[in-house]
Amino acid sequence: MEVVKNAAAKVGIAAACAVLDVPRSSYYRSESPMHGPWPKRSSPRALSASERQGVLDVLHEERFVDKSPAEVQATLLDDGEYLCSTRTMYRVLAAKDEVRERRNQLRHPAYARPELLATKPNELWSWDITKLKGPVKWSYLHLYVILDVFSRCVVGWMVADCESKALAKKLISQTCEREGIEPGQLTLHADRGSSMKSKPVALLLADLGVTKTHSRPHVSDDNPYSESQFKTLKYRPNFPERFGSLQDARAFLGDFFRWYNDEHKHSGIAMLTPRDVHDGRVDERLQRRQTVLSAAFEAHPERFVHGPPAPARPPEKVWINPPKIDGASDPESSSPSASPSPPGEANGGAADGGVSERGVSPLPLSPRPNPPGVQGRSPAGEAPTEHDAIQLAHEAVAPSARNPACAEAAAREMRH
Repeated sequence: MEVVKNAAAKVGIAAACAVLDVPRSSYYRSESPMHGPWPKRSSPRALSASERQGVLDVLHEERFVDKSPAEVQATLLDDGEYLCSTRTMYRVLAAKDEVRERRNQLRHPAYARPELLATKPNELWSWDITKLKGPVKWSYLHLYVILDVFSRCVVGWMVADCESKALAKKLISQTCEREGIEPGQLTLHADRGSSMKSKPVALLLADLGVTKTHSRPHVSDDNPYSESQFKTLKYRPNFPERFGSLQDARAFLGDFFRWYNDEHKHSGIAMLTPRDVHDGRVDERLQRRQTVLSAAFEAHPERFVHGPPAPARPPEKVWINPPKIDGASDPESSSPSASPSPPGEANGGAADGGVSERGVSPLPLSPRPNPPGVQGRSPAGEAPTEHDAIQLAHEAVAPSARNPACAEAAAREMRH
């Protein structure tokens, strides 16, 4: 802005800003900077500081300690005294943080955010219960599903006509026995339903050496993998609107879970089936895909502009609520100030001297012929001087100037 200011003293603000491509609003703002919000204007009707303190002292009196501002004002009026309105009393009290709920209400504690990590199958399970519509209106069946978070494999499921902590206990016990879960190996995550928090389930998990965790209250995405699996089920094209009976539901769900585990290409695990990941067949499947891709590359290498292709691999770590590190940046991204730019690409890739904050070059610094009669132009690559700015402002007087008004103003300045 210093160059604009010096040039404006000779050719005018409008002409200098037009030539240097600086908005006049930015120039005027730089002349009278305002940091932070505008100061809040006080009303002429507002109480002075001494009057506000007087109101506060009256409200703190012993006779008004358990009375509301409305009662205080009524009492003062009966005594022949007026301080302020009831609303102003509330404002004075609120400024001192003295307005709150009188009743001793329960305050909910701050629940910890569950941060769970799975690096292999049978390390972290998630389970939930969902309702399925029964044969008639207002009748429901209850589907219990236990999902391995790392492999997305459904390791246990059951459908019943009610939600019961005894049935949940039985399902968890049988699933842990079938999968060969050892004490201290597994973490079982669930929401805060009655069956999930029931005492029989808690005692069973303690006996099995399984760590249990729960979602936070009223947080819908603390159990995302089970919710996603339920959506996959209910969005299937052949999912019925209602199930005719418990046996009908068991037959349909048996076919669905066989398809889900053994045939469904899951997008969260590199389009592998959950059974492949759960049983450790990832390398075998990826090797087959690599063979096919290598053959395709050898046949037509020109079609693979990024080089030999490779199949995607499933993630090695799966999180429920990954931890947040304050001040950490994405390792894939880098700020322009942290990494040097190649020659000719500094400040956004402008080869003629870079770009300003507004995305345009303030002055072309590449070599250009001096106009007739103009001497002393700065060499190419150097910062523009005040003399350069004045000469460019004089050139703006030409009929081809972008802003005729600015050119006319500059011409008047030159004649004077």
